[in-house]
Amino acid sequence: MQREMAQKTALMVYAHQSPVSFNAAARDVAVEALTKQGYKVLVSDLYAMSFKSSATADDIKGDLKNPEHFVYNEEMMTAWQNGRLSDDVSEEQLKLEQSELVILQFPLYWFSVPAIMKGWIDRVLTQGFAFTLQKMYDNGIFKDKKAILSFTTGATESMFLADGVHGDINVLLWPLQNGVLRFCGFQVLAPQVFWCPAHSPASVRSQMLEAWRERLHGVFAEKPLSFAPTKYFDLSFQGGFRLRPEVREKCVSLTHGITTAHHLGKPLPPDNQTKANES
Repeated sequence: MQREMAQKTALMVYAHQSPVSFNAAARDVAVEALTKQGYKVLVSDLYAMSFKSSATADDIKGDLKNPEHFVYNEEMMTAWQNGRLSDDVSEEQLKLEQSELVILQFPLYWFSVPAIMKGWIDRVLTQGFAFTLQKMYDNGIFKDKKAILSFTTGATESMFLADGVHGDINVLLWPLQNGVLRFCGFQVLAPQVFWCPAHSPASVRSQMLEAWRERLHGVFAEKPLSFAPTKYFDLSFQGGFRLRPEVREKCVSLTHGITTAHHLGKPLPPDNQTKANES
């Protein structure tokens, strides 16, 4: 008798104030599609939870290690080690630990996430729990988990092209996808971008949601985005955490940079932060 596969868990971290927003519809499509596939889906509705966005000493139970000079990251790491984090942070960390897939669903604010979601990132992805200096990037703590940014824009897709008024969307995505998700080890899947739904006809909005539903049916088989492996770098203070000389030498003949940010003065690799490299 074939043993049943263990149930997978997905976490949807959702940040929108309105229950009738397009973001709410995208959330509902994801919950429905993943539930139908047998996933256990957890939803953190940050506004409904009144999730605190500011990182303060209130996130720690008991005495501080150094009350004279409060250093949030150090205090949170100590509190995490000793089981003294605030209940709301501990609950979110537990959800994250349980999940194989994490989806951040939000409207793009000022080329980034809303403040309440930034608070979730700052307060939940703490040192020790989400990363250490020894465990980061492709050796990161969450290297067996997948993550997706799913978001709406107020602007059209053409405005986020390399010659568009807002500039290349790949550049915009780098801080969140590399600096947050991949830094913690996540396998980062291509973002789900809903272009300008507020100014799109109902039929187009429906098509967007249907494409999202369809994508989620095969989401675990998707290849992640490409990033520079940490083995490319001399991870020492003496080496400056820079590309190893032999790697830099091999890159001389490349027509494009390694990634959006590791461009080496060359043209950016096309769609580096929006499409997986299938080659």
